Amino acid sequence: MSSVLLGDAHGISVVDFRPFLDGSAKEHVAKAILDSFKRVGFVYLVNHGIPPEKSKAMFEWSRRFFALPMEKKQLAPHPPSGTHHRGYSAPGVEKVVQHLYDDQDIKAARVKAPDVKESFECGWEENTVMPNIWLPEDVLPGLREACMDFYWTCHETEVQILRAITFALGISEDFLVKHHHAHDNQLRLLHYPSVPAKDLEDEKITRIDAHSDFGSITLLLQDDVGGLEIEIPGKPGQFMSAPPIDGALIVNAGDFMMRWSNDVIKSTVHRVRAPPSAKTANGMIPDRYSIPYFCSPEFSEVVACLPGTYSGENPPKYEPISAQEYILRRLAATY
Repeated sequence: MSSVLLGDAHGISVVDFRPFLDGSAKEHVAKAILDSFKRVGFVYLVNHGIPPEKSKAMFEWSRRFFALPMEKKQLAPHPPSGTHHRGYSAPGVEKVVQHLYDDQDIKAARVKAPDVKESFECGWEENTVMPNIWLPEDVLPGLREACMDFYWTCHETEVQILRAITFALGISEDFLVKHHHAHDNQLRLLHYPSVPAKDLEDEKITRIDAHSDFGSITLLLQDDVGGLEIEIPGKPGQFMSAPPIDGALIVNAGDFMMRWSNDVIKSTVHRVRAPPSAKTANGMIPDRYSIPYFCSPEFSEVVACLPGTYSGENPPKYEPISAQEYILRRLAATY
């Protein structure tokens, strides 16, 4: 185990994923991932399979996209409804909330502390529920091709992580993979503009407010600015830093994974705030870029607790739920 467990960052395990990929220590790697998911719902993976040169190139594409004039970015506009989650969203348009579905409650959350970030979303090109919304090719030639290439690179890593989770749970490695074969995933480019540190500290604005992810797992690449925080297990409302680690992929479990595992795996609330020790001389927090890849079961799936995760003494904690219904309800609440 020690050869695959490289350490931890604030209680989040740092795991070498290569021995799972090459088969030399699959059991040890899978157990280390599951143990971290059980404790905190997050894990760092190194040697995860996404080539560093591809990650670097995707961050460059992201910076080029967000550096475009607003009128250019708006040529790929996110629709008014959150249920078609594709295209560009300007700062303040989206407000991430945790289980707020009443329109008045959502409006009040927006007024209290808007999310100061901008984003671009894309997914599988064959997705008919949420077709992609691209810039005209001549505005930023090559962006579409780069996004789709990176999307499928992340998908390959997603498949291996899902296999590791089911391996650790003692069920067929392909069980979860089979429930994700429609590729209903989302690649998101995120830019948090530079803002006054005091406004973040006083909660006049937020970068992303506290929330859980509602898919299966999320793969997160982030720059070196930091600011990601996760809720401390057993201490609701208290958060700890999940700092960037060079070359590492952060993976967190979402609501569907929590439901599948009957709460064996945690879907941990997290947020993005002012990073520690990142204030500039004039009191500004620097720009931050991140690239999350949200992995979800196909929309036609009904998510229910997996066999082996419940018993007479430990019954299922969740009723079966439609993946599409849950995802669209959560998305609708953000716009």
